[in-house]
Parts: sequence; structure tokens; C-alpha cells
Amino acid sequence: MTRRSGRIASQCSKSLFTKTNAKVKKEENQPIIKVEPLTNPIKVEPLTNPNTIPKTPSPKKRKNASSSRSSPRTPKRLSPKRSPTRSSPSPRRKSPKKFIPKSILCSSDIAKISPDNSWIDLKVPPHELRPSATLTTGQCFNWNVVHDDIRIRMMEENKDMDILTSASASAWGTFNETEWVGPISNMILSIKETPDTTMYRILYQSPTCDVNHINMSEFLTDYFQLETALLPLYQSWSQNDERLSQIAAVIPGLRIIRQDPVECLFSFICSSNNNIPRITKMLSSFRETYGEKMMDLPVRLLECDGLSLEPLELTMAIYSFPTLEELKSSTEKELREMGLGYRAKYIIETRDMLIDFGGKEYLLSLRKQSDSKAVQEELIQFSGIGRKVADCVALFSLDQHNAIPVDVHVQHIASRDYDPTVLDGAKSLTPTIYQKVARLFQDRFEYAGWAHSLLFVAELKSFRDVLPAEMVADMDKWREAENARKAALKEAKKENARKAALK
Repeated sequence: MTRRSGRIASQCSKSLFTKTNAKVKKEENQPIIKVEPLTNPIKVEPLTNPNTIPKTPSPKKRKNASSSRSSPRTPKRLSPKRSPTRSSPSPRRKSPKKFIPKSILCSSDIAKISPDNSWIDLKVPPHELRPSATLTTGQCFNWNVVHDDIRIRMMEENKDMDILTSASASAWGTFNETEWVGPISNMILSIKETPDTTMYRILYQSPTCDVNHINMSEFLTDYFQLETALLPLYQSWSQNDERLSQIAAVIPGLRIIRQDPVECLFSFICSSNNNIPRITKMLSSFRETYGEKMMDLPVRLLECDGLSLEPLELTMAIYSFPTLEELKSSTEKELREMGLGYRAKYIIETRDMLIDFGGKEYLLSLRKQSDSKAVQEELIQFSGIGRKVADCVALFSLDQHNAIPVDVHVQHIASRDYDPTVLDGAKSLTPTIYQKVARLFQDRFEYAGWAHSLLFVAELKSFRDVLPAEMVADMDKWREAENARKAALKEAKKENARKAALK
């Protein structure tokens, strides 16, 4: 165990548990009182695998892919200045959930970057755009939450540790946050959500960037597809679906982002059979190895006893997403050493196929297609791209507004709300079942892919608090019934196997 993990284990154990032995002084003319130790003391497990962060890489163009990498969001060591340790709670009080220390971006630190670049208003009302429902809900993986450190300090003072730990609880969705930082092309932007509008600020621009302050608003209008009026779509969807109308009332402004198709293609190859933290880490290593370093962002350490008072010495490095030209020299061996596993082969083969097909221009040409099914067929030619990944790329970067990426979560929505028989006894999403599920959305909604995304986001844990209580209860009830059904089928399968073995 490292010194770092030892310190964390010591701090957490001191704050969570009281000593089991007590010394009672002998008073005059009083008998000695013996305090027996706990017969079943709680075992405190030390953090055996604390996250670490590599030293800030040099701006060197190409790095050694074989060197070990850790997420740049988790530091190796504490800042010398930390919030004071809290007093131990009562031993009868329920122990808090396990909290994993992590490094986070804070608004007061980001505000000091490029201070001459002021916030610019996109002049878009909340019902037309809410970044909190758009940027970190599975469409893309390049945006980082900027936490309000003043709000965190207030939570520390109020000893509201449940809310404090929620700052790192969910990888999906950031409904309660209001600022995000991320790289787009060869720029780094900060996006801020206010009660009335959405604003942006440029933190970094490459000298070769052809987007300036004058046309940046036009660039973001295209990125967020603001030319498509969202309110009429919400109204149309609500007329066709009572459940969606309740969701639309509490999750406004969810849009589909129009991403760079090359970045979207390779990002969703990495997303296959994966979770958000691992996808983010893979793509961070991918950018670091083949992209261009743009800048370092300061981070602070969030622990179980609070937030560090000052930024850490180590930083979060932000890189551009590599172009096809920059990926030409990449090898499967390098990608495997970066942690991409079996996906490494798909990345290399898809890169070569895409270059042969005409590169980025080929993907952009698919935006002219009016049939999302035809675009799906084009994309599944590439290595490692099935129907779901193809529809993600089509919806999030190729203007295929009716594409429906179908996975088990979307199938559950379809089975619960539209057609309980959609699986028709099938045990997996065959191409036929996949198409049947997609049609359930496409036949109900215009811009069906956008409507599907709103329903998908409503299923995320971080949005449960804003949904009607009855809806959440119905979701939980259906999920429990579905789990019971699957358990019964599994048990029946075992019983049949036992009977077969006895014959």
C-alpha cells in the first residue's frame, strides 16, 4: 500500500469510527468501571488501489504508447493545503457510502484562464437548449463538468456530505451542474447554463484555427443545431405520448449535437461493451497519444472530508482529437497498450477503410442521405461497427434525425411503454427485433431520434429527482418485474438442464 492510500485510509477511518476501548478514571470511593471492547468490530478496509495521475506530459507531438497512463482527473498526492478534518460522527449513526477521492475542475480556477475573453450570450432560451441535459448524457465524451467550489464549500459547512459526494457519484448526466469545459476541433470552450440562456467563453484557440469571435456563435449554432426549433418538436411529441409529455415538462432543452463525424465514429467504436468512465479514459489516452496538446487546466482534490483549498500541482491536460492524417502511423500494438483491447484492431481497420473511401468527405456526404436505414447500411461496412454504433454515428454526426440507436435500455422503454410483445420470445436483439423496436419510435414521432434521446435521458439515475414520483415508482416496479421474469427464466433453464442430466 502506498503512502497516499495509507493517508486516505487513515483519514477516512478516523472520521467514520470511534475507538472501541475507553479508559475510565478511578474516582475516589467509586468502583472501577470496565468498558468491554466491541465483540464484532467493524473492519475498515484500506484503499488498496488508489487512483493516480501521471505527470503533466510535454507538448511533444507523439508519446510512447507503452508508458502507463492514468486518468488525468485523479491526482497522485494531496495538495499541501486541505480542508480541516471533520470530527467523528456518533458510532450509532449510519456510515456514509464509500467515497473515492477524485480531482475536479472548479469554477473559480477556470475563471482565471484567459480572463480577457468574456462570456458571450448565445441568446437561446431554456426551452431551446439546456446543456445540462445535452452535453454529458451519452452523445459525446469530450465535456468535463466544472464544479461550483463556492457551493461545495457551503455544503461542507452545512455538513451535507450526501450532496457533496454526489458531485462524483454519477458518470451519466450532470443535471445539477451549470458549467462545462471541453475541446471542439482545435479550440477549448467553456459553456455555461443560466436560468435564462446559454453562454460560452473561449479558453484556448489554436493559431491555425479559422473560427474567430465574430463567427463563433455561428459555429455553436451549427454544433447545437439551433436552426431546428425545439419547442414545436416537444409539443408534437407530447401530443403523441402522455408519458413523454410529463418528461418534457421537467427536462427541457435536450438537443442532438452535430459532432465531427470522424471523432464520433472512432469514439463510438470505443464505446462498444463499455462504460462511461472507461470510454472517457480510453479517448483521453487516444487524444494524448495522437492529438495536439492545447493547454493544462488546474484541478482540486475532492475527498471525503472536503475540497482542497488550492489547486494541485498536477493538472488536467487537454488535447485535440486526432485527424485521419495523424492516425496514419498508429498501430494495433500501440492501441492495445493504451487499453483499447480488442477494439484496437477495429480502429486500425476502420481507419484504413475510411481513407480508402475518401476520408472525412465520405462521411460528410452521408449527411445528404434522407434514409437513415441506408446510412446504417453504409456504416456497418466498417470494422467493429454494428447497427447500434452505426445509428449513434448517424444520429449524432450525420443529420439522420430518425436514426434510433437500440440497446437493451431502449428495448426496455419500448417493451414497457409501447409494445410488451416486441421481443416476440427472442432472447437477443436480432436485426429483425432491432428494426421492430426502432419502428415503434419512428412511427410515433417526427425527429424520432431526438424524441428517443429524451426518453433515454429520463431513465438516467441523475435525472430521477426531477421526474414525477409516480413515474419513478412505475419505472422501479417494471424493472423489478423484469428482473424477476429473467430470474425465473434462468431458474427454469437450470431445472431443465438438471432434468436432462437425470435422463
